[in-house]
Amino acid sequence: MAKEQSTGASAMASEGATDGSLPRRQPVQKRSRERLRKILDVAAARIARNGSDQLRMSDVAEGAGISIGSLYQYFPDKSAIVRALAEHYNAQSRQCIEETLRDVATPAQLEVAYVDLLDQYFAMVRDEPVIRDIWSATQTDKQLMSLELTESRLCAALLADAMARAHGQNAKKYESTAFMIWQLGEAVVRLATSVDASESKAILEGFKRMTAREILRM
Repeated sequence: MAKEQSTGASAMASEGATDGSLPRRQPVQKRSRERLRKILDVAAARIARNGSDQLRMSDVAEGAGISIGSLYQYFPDKSAIVRALAEHYNAQSRQCIEETLRDVATPAQLEVAYVDLLDQYFAMVRDEPVIRDIWSATQTDKQLMSLELTESRLCAALLADAMARAHGQNAKKYESTAFMIWQLGEAVVRLATSVDASESKAILEGFKRMTAREILRM
């Protein structure tokens, strides 16, 4: 759930990634890092316009101003590019979650931060078509599924820690609840972005009420 989004995937080259999305060629020199950023920016723009199903390696290479052979040095196929973009948005979102929850120390602060995160995440997904496309691709890509599950656990752990601080308890007590809420939140945001504005608002507000009661329980 992220407070703000960057243009395309410009930050990807400096972010960590899991093995499933790492490019074949690790950029060390400035020129190589810039080329990787360009590749991902071009891919993100084309996915936003036409969807990942229509993404072609040759189009990405052309848009990035490199040969198809050079592109394959970075990514073996378009699925690897999509996974790299997923890592980018995950890292961006996780950073915001950490910042928003970092200073939570009371139940009141926990409630405000949690509601704020839901609003931020919905706005990010609503305004970023690439994220919605990655969600769709996740249904048929086992590596993306694994990536999504791992990311949910990491984010849920941040929420569990904040709940523990707010209630003066051990974070272990809240792990299952936080993980369930996080997974449900992903599904609810997907639903909210697929309906009209009035229904979307009602769905989000209803989810906030239900889950806020749960996270505020001792």
